[in-house]
Amino acid sequence: MAQAYKTETGSGDQGSDRREPRLRRLLSTLRNDRGIWRRGIVLAAFALVLSLVMGLHARIPNTIGNLGSLTETFLPWLAVLIPVLLVLALVRRSATALIAVLLPAIVWLNLFGGLLADRTGSGGNLTVATHNVNADNPDPAGTARDVAASGADVVALEELTASAVPVYEQALDSTYKYHSVQGTVGLWSKYPLSQSGPVDIKLGWTRAMRATVTAPEGKLAVYVAHLPSVRVKLEAGFTARQRDKSADALGEAIADEKLPQVALLGDLNGTMNDRALNAVTSQMRSTQGAAGSGFGFSWPASFPMARIDQIMVKGVEPVTSWTLPETGSDHLPIAARVKLAATGS
Repeated sequence: MAQAYKTETGSGDQGSDRREPRLRRLLSTLRNDRGIWRRGIVLAAFALVLSLVMGLHARIPNTIGNLGSLTETFLPWLAVLIPVLLVLALVRRSATALIAVLLPAIVWLNLFGGLLADRTGSGGNLTVATHNVNADNPDPAGTARDVAASGADVVALEELTASAVPVYEQALDSTYKYHSVQGTVGLWSKYPLSQSGPVDIKLGWTRAMRATVTAPEGKLAVYVAHLPSVRVKLEAGFTARQRDKSADALGEAIADEKLPQVALLGDLNGTMNDRALNAVTSQMRSTQGAAGSGFGFSWPASFPMARIDQIMVKGVEPVTSWTLPETGSDHLPIAARVKLAATGS
């Protein structure tokens, strides 16, 4: 007996039938509506310029108001312009602008996409922290206790005033047996310090120091630095000449260091993207970049927009890096855990 088979059309096929005309209408619009390609040319040009600024930021000259360094300081924030361009492109119903917006998005992801991933690890044998405590801090004792509560083995403090130093010493001495203060920067450690002294960064007064920390796992040369502040002025742009000069001097001191394991803790008044800090950043690794999660912005504390406080290492393996809670300062403290290798006595 022959058996007839009947093909049934299900609801899924009906859905496909409904979607097909929509796709056909879209393709028809793209083919026939010339305005969809002509509209948004200005938006597309702006997207192209934004892509070039991000992709070629190192070529923006510093000769006029240090414009290159200013751009590099806030480079990650150029991303906020991308969704604005996308919305405007949709409002204008411009295919040209929509395609162009992909360019800055790709460039930004190429520059900073890696920072969006969590690179933190576990282990390590030394925790370090640094904090610009702010000369006008209304509660230095509370700030000291907050930083000590992080569990750091070594703590660097910047912007210390002569009147506040005894307060920090009293608040920290129960946790940190060893410390050294040089000018406006200081280092507190649970492990012995030796060869402590100022580092000349061409300022005429002391805002940088160096000491050897002898931890159970090995010796570590620790530099603490507070580079000069920068200013954004309408008549002069991004004024950073003294900061740049001090960065070069600091880089020379670190390059001359004899110990193989080195850490730099401090407020550098610049980001890792700022070419003016190349003398330092070219020879050291950022713990946040290597083992952090996110950008780790540290300033200003009320709404962090840039990571100008840095923990950098050379000959040391970063394990994890993070930002600590707000204190009475206008900066956030930052910390990192690293792995030292045995260096002998």
